[in-house]
Amino acid sequence: MMPNMRRIAVLDIGKTNAKVVVLDGATGTEIAVAKTPNAVLKDGPYPHYDIDRLWSFMLDALRSFAKKPGFDAISITTHGASAALLDKAGSLAMPVLDYEHEYPADICEAYARLRPAFEETFSPHQMMGLNIGAQLHYQKTAFPEDFAKVATIVTYPQYWTARLTGVASNEVTSLGCHTDLWNPRENRYSSLVDTLDIRELMAPIRSAFDPLGPVLPHIGEALGLTDEIPVYCGIHDSNASLLPHLIDRAAPFAVVSTGTWVVNFGVGGDLAHLDPKRDALANVDAYGRAVPSSRFMGGREFETIAGEIGDVDTQEVVSAIEQVVEKGMMLLPNVVSGSGPFPGQGARWINAQDATGSERYAALCLYLALMNQACLDLIGAQGPIIVEGPFALNDTYLMLLAALTGRDVIAMPGSTGTSQGAALLTGIKPPASAERRVPPSAIPGLETYRQAWHAAVA
Repeated sequence: MMPNMRRIAVLDIGKTNAKVVVLDGATGTEIAVAKTPNAVLKDGPYPHYDIDRLWSFMLDALRSFAKKPGFDAISITTHGASAALLDKAGSLAMPVLDYEHEYPADICEAYARLRPAFEETFSPHQMMGLNIGAQLHYQKTAFPEDFAKVATIVTYPQYWTARLTGVASNEVTSLGCHTDLWNPRENRYSSLVDTLDIRELMAPIRSAFDPLGPVLPHIGEALGLTDEIPVYCGIHDSNASLLPHLIDRAAPFAVVSTGTWVVNFGVGGDLAHLDPKRDALANVDAYGRAVPSSRFMGGREFETIAGEIGDVDTQEVVSAIEQVVEKGMMLLPNVVSGSGPFPGQGARWINAQDATGSERYAALCLYLALMNQACLDLIGAQGPIIVEGPFALNDTYLMLLAALTGRDVIAMPGSTGTSQGAALLTGIKPPASAERRVPPSAIPGLETYRQAWHAAVA
């Protein structure tokens, strides 16, 4: 840790919300936080993130936090599947495309003929623009005049680092996040970079742990900073959640990073048996190592169904599990189509006539736990299961996941592990955690229910 690194400010941009948080360097505790929705604008050439509003929000928060409680460094973490295209002046040459935008069929078909084999990238074909390679191909093909102005391509966390420091870079956790642009076994760019003829546009690759420079003088003056504040390169958000465990936990273990997406890491596993048709892939950790991974859009699915159900009594939910299992009431995938271990399926309820809100909520938690178990099985995950993020607060889901897998589930405190993980890039040590261990318990009829659920899915 650098001298006097007592507090770290983290810009944490998720797909749904963004926040700036100041963490205590010794304890990892959030001592100040500001939040805002992450809006998508529909004007311009395509749907895109409201970068100007996010920048203003970040500056306002940092200006406020510079006065109290103060901070000694800045780190960045963002969602994946996004890149920024910069012109010669370092400004955006094109808007930062929303990865949920659907491309014309002819462009999708042309890209499918260009993308490398899964065996090279361990990046499966994704819906919409979840492969950054598909985004770049779309932007280059559909808007050639605008793309001709692009001088530098940076991954999304590094866009914010560049804006704060003037130093453009790329970083492997975002490059290795189902982009089609990275070869994780050989730790280099994939053949797609040359196929798209963008190698000369890609910013230099830097370690997530690198301090790229101090805040630019004019920005520091606007923020009221009295000292030079280093800005660290930054990291993909799910890999930020993974990082604390890589530092102080022995493999094998699994990490379930929850938010809009539920991203599962099988630490200590290998890439030999990944099925790209079921959203299994390789991510790349902060040290540049490939990690077998799987995912589904569990946070979005939970919000969708929970919003339909409305408020429920959590105590009633626990007791409702028995009734749900006994009568075989099920929610089948997929609430959000196009991702996850069961592609091509459409959500439906079974045996849900006259079900109470508590029963539907219990069935929703069962659905999430079953989806998560399927994802963990796909990557051969072993050892304890560490759950980060909002799902770590869902006691019903945690109990069901432990019961289904027969393994300890460890719930991490706090609403998200991404900010804490990003703070570790500055060299502070992981703080002692108040983790909560949920051992597996026997739930009568659960194994029969699991088998029936999978049969209904099949």
